[in-house]
Amino acid sequence: MSEAVNSSKAPKPVGLYPHARKVGNLLFLSGVGPRIAGSDSSDSAVPGLKLDKNGNYIEFDFEAQCRSVFDNVRAVLESSGAKWEDLVDVTVFLTNMKRDFHTYNKIYAEYFKDNQPCRTTCEISSLPTPIAIELKCIAALPE
Repeated sequence: MSEAVNSSKAPKPVGLYPHARKVGNLLFLSGVGPRIAGSDSSDSAVPGLKLDKNGNYIEFDFEAQCRSVFDNVRAVLESSGAKWEDLVDVTVFLTNMKRDFHTYNKIYAEYFKDNQPCRTTCEISSLPTPIAIELKCIAALPE
């Protein structure tokens, strides 16, 4: 058996899926992006991002997106009865590895200083909303 988990403190999923699913003592998070909770999927809902009418960047702050995505992961974890230290695996999707990896890796080190889960980082061509980072995580729930 598994149980779906949704968090009112995280951005609403952009599709038909829960924020997370509990299976035994494991918690599988769906892809989590940096959008602001309670907002729609427009660019105004992404910290540090403003686009013109053609979809070109007017403003882009990747560090703001990194901090926001980590905060959103934390919100899903806490809504599921887990905490940051329970993370055991993190898969990161970046839309521009060359431009963003250094910043992401620096901020990741701040957030994961005391807990170092397994990690995989992949570059992908795009994400479903105008974001530059998404995390897919697995946590081991407290007994």
